[in-house]
Amino acid sequence: MASVPHPEVSALLERSNRLGADPRNTNYAGGNASAKGTATDPVTGADTELMWVKGSGGDLGTLTEAGLAVLRLDRLRALVDVFPGVEREDEMVAAFDYCLHGKGGAAPSIDTAMHGLVDAAHVDHLHPDSGIALACAADGEALTKECFGDSVVWVPWRRPGFQLGLDIAAVKAANPRAIGCVLGGHGITAWGASAEECERNSLHIIRTAETFLEQRGKAEPFGPLLAGYGPLPGTDRRARAARLAPVLRSIAATDRPQVGHFADSDVVLDFLSRTEHPRLAALGTSCPDHFLRTKVRPLVLDLPPTAPLEQVIERLRELHEEYRTEYAAYYERHAAPDSPAMRGADPAIVLIPGVGMFSYGKDKQTARVAGEFYVNAINVMRGAEAVSTYKPIPEAEKFRIEYWELEEAKLRRMPAPKPLATRIALVTGAGSGIGKAIAHRLVAEGACVVVADLDADSAAAVAEELGGPDKAVAVTADVTDEEQIAAAFDAALLAFGGVDLVVNNAGISISKPLLETTAKDWDLQHAIMARGSFLVSREAARVMTAQGLGGDIVYIASKNAVFASPNNIAYSATKADQAHQVRLLAAELGAHGIRVNGINPDGVVRGSGIFAGGWGAQRAAVYGVAESELGEFYAQRTLLKREVLPEHVANAVFALTGGDLTHTTGLHIPVDAGVAAAFLR
Repeated sequence: MASVPHPEVSALLERSNRLGADPRNTNYAGGNASAKGTATDPVTGADTELMWVKGSGGDLGTLTEAGLAVLRLDRLRALVDVFPGVEREDEMVAAFDYCLHGKGGAAPSIDTAMHGLVDAAHVDHLHPDSGIALACAADGEALTKECFGDSVVWVPWRRPGFQLGLDIAAVKAANPRAIGCVLGGHGITAWGASAEECERNSLHIIRTAETFLEQRGKAEPFGPLLAGYGPLPGTDRRARAARLAPVLRSIAATDRPQVGHFADSDVVLDFLSRTEHPRLAALGTSCPDHFLRTKVRPLVLDLPPTAPLEQVIERLRELHEEYRTEYAAYYERHAAPDSPAMRGADPAIVLIPGVGMFSYGKDKQTARVAGEFYVNAINVMRGAEAVSTYKPIPEAEKFRIEYWELEEAKLRRMPAPKPLATRIALVTGAGSGIGKAIAHRLVAEGACVVVADLDADSAAAVAEELGGPDKAVAVTADVTDEEQIAAAFDAALLAFGGVDLVVNNAGISISKPLLETTAKDWDLQHAIMARGSFLVSREAARVMTAQGLGGDIVYIASKNAVFASPNNIAYSATKADQAHQVRLLAAELGAHGIRVNGINPDGVVRGSGIFAGGWGAQRAAVYGVAESELGEFYAQRTLLKREVLPEHVANAVFALTGGDLTHTTGLHIPVDAGVAAAFLR
């Protein structure tokens, strides 16, 4: 039976979830909260003072008991007597492990000292845009005094760590009327005797700062509108974003593969339409949580949204080279002999006036959150500029945090990426059967997937099964329609930044003897599979060549592409067409690093949309068996006597694209349990 949480833990989690659910209070995974209380030591039976605090890497909005670190307060406070000084304060993080109670729960974060050393039962440390705006204003200390009087105290910038905990503890002791503090360049900290009082104090600081900035601030902190830099109309804006996405992904992925995210919120578009945006963007972000996600500054296009696309692309490539040179120089200016190696010189944020913001990361969530953090940064700049001048922490301090050994250690602890991590797949006919199984396997191996299907409801259901928009998106696509195919690829580009892997799976099956096969039957069968595969592959090649990152195109053909079976002339002929498309495209696209391969399944009855749609009954009639026995009939005519399932075809797709067959193109893999007559020659 599950144990009942300590009352202080329950109150802490409820408070954390409420605070973290509102983006005005803190950014994703930003900040932490704690509670102190007494519990029974299971060894001695004596009452023991404990602290529960959000562990490293957790998110307040979704925090559970498992995400809390649990420490003994007597041992944590005893660390003050052995603190070796600010130059060696990183050593204190390892010391936290010796303060854990029992198994200790989650790993303690760098902010643990702040919570443990402050003499208050409950402490919140948050990153609200309004608080950071004061913290990053040139005269932030005076503004904090003006805004709060003596109730909130200014703490000058200091990198998060043990000394900052000592500083805040001293501030509270010296200011008994204070409810919290503004941390220069960073955020806020609030405290209280109860969970309710602490939350009330946190919200008071945040909302008071919001009101102060709004009432005291000037109307246009980003300056007047910049002529010609206003937002494009919505349809034009997203169309231009889709055209730019492959090029931008190639830029962002120069050093390592990346997934992208596009946002065209009013906040971003307004910022980019104002005269001061080049100056402010060049200053970079300030709060450590921000620039660890966004890098020290974004890449900003310096052309209006109506500039010719070719000129924009050429300029973006020039700006990228400048960005890489400047980033390498930034690293060289500040790196010490023991600094971690440079992690890459490509931008995480790209801003395109009139169009929007592209953000990048190791997966969709990371890319999306990076964009959300830059929106936080814009809000901070607006607040600071409204009442003062935006002044982020010095570049050297940014470097100390970006290349902090503790951050490097956190990166080393992360699990190895899955084989298809950062790859973006588009699967046609993915609403059921083989396509659905392929989509599931690709997501399980780390890919993001665009679920394309003629049936919108089925596609949406599969995308939801796969984990929602950070894993998969659904698009409605008739593969016979060029405009719908282009729209499906545009959706992939806007959702994930590009396309690396395309599976041509959409199809129907018309099973009739030659004399009963009409021209309409023939045309429909070929329009969906032969013509449809051609159109999808052509659009895939356009995107992949623009990206310059290579790619995979996989055709789900059939055993019937090489084996003549009775009464299905239209189906078998179009499968043969698909099979030869594989060879032709492999020969043509290899120069671009694009591999084209095929899979020849047979007898995939269970879970198949095609068989359920009438093909099963037709084939059962041809072979003289009950439709319910068709799968077993197919199995018994194979060499292995095994039934082929959609998952087996999905396994073959992964085998072709999962990394080991890097030098294979133009291949057809049989997935038919062994049909000798269909052996490839």
